[in-house]
Amino acid sequence: MVKTLCLALLLALAGPLAGHAEEAAASKNVTVADKDRIEHWTGKTVMVFTPHPDDDTFLCGGTMKLLTQNGNRVIIVIYTNDNKGSLDLEMTRERLAVIRRAEEEAACQVLGVPKENLVWLGYDDGDLEYANPQRLRGEACRLIKKHRPDAVFTIDPGDEFERWHKTDHRMAAMITKDAFIASEWQLYYPQHLLDEGLKPHPVPVAYYYYTTSPNYTVDITPVAEDKARASAKHVSQFSPSLEKYTPEMSDETYQLLRKTFLDEVKDGDKYVEKFRREVLP
Repeated sequence: MVKTLCLALLLALAGPLAGHAEEAAASKNVTVADKDRIEHWTGKTVMVFTPHPDDDTFLCGGTMKLLTQNGNRVIIVIYTNDNKGSLDLEMTRERLAVIRRAEEEAACQVLGVPKENLVWLGYDDGDLEYANPQRLRGEACRLIKKHRPDAVFTIDPGDEFERWHKTDHRMAAMITKDAFIASEWQLYYPQHLLDEGLKPHPVPVAYYYYTTSPNYTVDITPVAEDKARASAKHVSQFSPSLEKYTPEMSDETYQLLRKTFLDEVKDGDKYVEKFRREVLP
């Protein structure tokens, strides 16, 4: 049986969208022409920046599935290798990094994102905030210039105020947002143009997850089961593998996780993912 601790973790995935914050944001939904809605895009490039190899699946896996089904190219940039989040006393960081990488690749295969589209920056779990911020921003900026996305998904750094996040989430949010500016102005990192011919690229629109002020809702009902199945590929994140690693997941555990994942995105008779959409200047 999956432990209460793990279920609480899952419930926290949509926690920022619940209660008064969601009610307050409900009247602020942006109006976007049907042809411009991202879930209707075709033939475009979308980048997802995630602190760990699971946040992307849990928070925007359904939207990623819709994008790939529609023939868009999805590039996922993973800041850390998530090599510390295990309660298994026999686990090592090196082994866990390999496990988490394989789980992310398996989850992304369900979502239609090939492993060639995963970019691993390789920072240690929990230490992202202690990395050199100028170098880190440069890495994110370079990738934006290289892939030239039509939209970027990342953690919400805050709207009118800075949001609180745990350390890796906070750093990923701030650095990615800072990289938007650096990718537009070539003199931040002139070597990208001089050495690689990478021209500036202004990010047109951002979709922020882990947000307290959502204003954009994506109906993922047709792919909700895919999202649940992809999320369950992160086996080591849940009991009993969290305490004593095993690559196998019992059907009982899967069914409980599936219900939890689906309940978290259920909105009336639909399943949805919510973001804060920002058109960038």
